[in-house]
Amino acid sequence: MLDRADFIDLIPHAGDMCLLDGVLAWDAASIHAVSTRHGLETHPLRGERGLHAVHLAEYGAQAMAVHGALLAKAQGQTEPKPGMLVSLRGVRLAVDCIDTLAGALDVHATCLIADGAGAQYTFRIAHDGVEIASGRAAVIHPGG
Repeated sequence: MLDRADFIDLIPHAGDMCLLDGVLAWDAASIHAVSTRHGLETHPLRGERGLHAVHLAEYGAQAMAVHGALLAKAQGQTEPKPGMLVSLRGVRLAVDCIDTLAGALDVHATCLIADGAGAQYTFRIAHDGVEIASGRAAVIHPGG
């Protein structure tokens, strides 16, 4: 397992905005990350009513960023590559809020297509073996 310290310097998400705790597995096409940060009172996306499930898309996007960074590192690149999330499609949420869920979230992302200009992924987040969010996301790399 890779813990947060192994990838936090590879992505643009700094400090508390890095929502993932670790990576259980990854390969050329996919990543399986985990997080328990959804329960933190100090979560940067938490509102007055808790942490809405719509923010699970950010967990998926961060898994995409970590996956891309690990692939880039394996190819000898060391600097984070800025990306902008430009599209979410087919997002399905099975819960309203996530801050009350005990234990870890399993965050899966699978690359559909990627090049120097951007990437498209599917993502799926599960809690206790039950899918609570899924969708597709696209990111572009400005100047890429």
